[in-house]
Amino acid sequence: MAYRWKVALVYLLGFALDLLNMFVASIAYPDIAQQLHASVTELAWISNAYMLGLTLIIPLSVWLAARVGERRLILGSLLLFGLASIWVAGAGSIESLIGWRLVQGLSGGLLIPIGQSLAFRQFPAEQRSSLTTWVMSVALLVPALSPAAGGLIVQALSWRWVFYLNVPFTLLALLLGALWLKVDEPPKIRPPLILRNLLDLQLLRSPSLRLAMLVYLLIPGVFIGTSLIAVLYLHQRGWGSAQIGALMLPWALGSALAIAMGKRGFNRWGPKPLLLVGALLQSAGIGLLVLIDQPQGWLPIIAYALMGLGGSLCSSCAQTLAFVDVHPERMNHASALWNINRQLSFCLGAAVLSSLLGALGPQSPDAFERCFLVAAVLSLLPILAVLRFDSAGVQALVNPTQEQTS
Repeated sequence: MAYRWKVALVYLLGFALDLLNMFVASIAYPDIAQQLHASVTELAWISNAYMLGLTLIIPLSVWLAARVGERRLILGSLLLFGLASIWVAGAGSIESLIGWRLVQGLSGGLLIPIGQSLAFRQFPAEQRSSLTTWVMSVALLVPALSPAAGGLIVQALSWRWVFYLNVPFTLLALLLGALWLKVDEPPKIRPPLILRNLLDLQLLRSPSLRLAMLVYLLIPGVFIGTSLIAVLYLHQRGWGSAQIGALMLPWALGSALAIAMGKRGFNRWGPKPLLLVGALLQSAGIGLLVLIDQPQGWLPIIAYALMGLGGSLCSSCAQTLAFVDVHPERMNHASALWNINRQLSFCLGAAVLSSLLGALGPQSPDAFERCFLVAAVLSLLPILAVLRFDSAGVQALVNPTQEQTS
């Protein structure tokens, strides 16, 4: 196996762990609320604490990689992540659970951006869409399978085992990273810790990166918040944990179609039509949730399929767009900015919608419906920026042969 794909596989395993912790945890919320006497706001902080840890540590990731080396940082992060998973699973109170989730986030916040930049650095611009396809495939499979598997685990064992599930995958990633990643070269210069140099904000001059970050701030983040509200909504209407988790399967089918469209369509048509269609489809899917009443029929399946198709079409396109014109030497800084935005997206989506639900009152007959309508509107906000974006430069980068011919 070529070295670039070994690096990519280690990163993809770490990325899968990150997604697993976002999607499998929510299916256990009703049981956690019952056993640890947690409110809706506290349940939201199970995810928010994890994502807050990710966001807080990411600005330090570039500096730490330069100081200790990328390989050492990735392996150390995996070790801490595995230990934190065990501590989360053994938490005796909602406060300690939230605290250990913060530690999980801090370790993941070092792993994901450094692994991502190391992987994307191995691929030239015209081949990065291939790596994006694999990244989005992981982003498809983990959210699709983990809630259904998590629901079965919760029903058969307990909510604690959905966190113990992290441990074997962490050990596998740790082993492969130790075997495959090249030993860090001694740093020529050990950069001092200067706060204003932690993030290269000049990268935001790139219209491609700015648009990609805006799309990701709203589209996947709104879906994360929507999925949290939907779990509580459907549980209130008599759905079981495994039944709710299984709704991610039609989401996965929609996502699979979106990934295939994104791989072929990005180089052929550019990002604009993909982003426009994706935003509209996710908004429509969220809107259909308002109509769900009984735990049966095709409506929930169609709603989740549309959210998967639209959301993944936007996120796969945004992932490629973000790094399409970034020089390899600046990839670490671009990855840090991207992942801060990514975690902020997930945190804000869950925080805004859970706070809205708390303000309206979860027992109110139309509180959930209002939350879904707000989420549907938020999914449409990136459309104005997409319409103003000039994609000619992007298409010239991803089709260099076509540009030379013309």
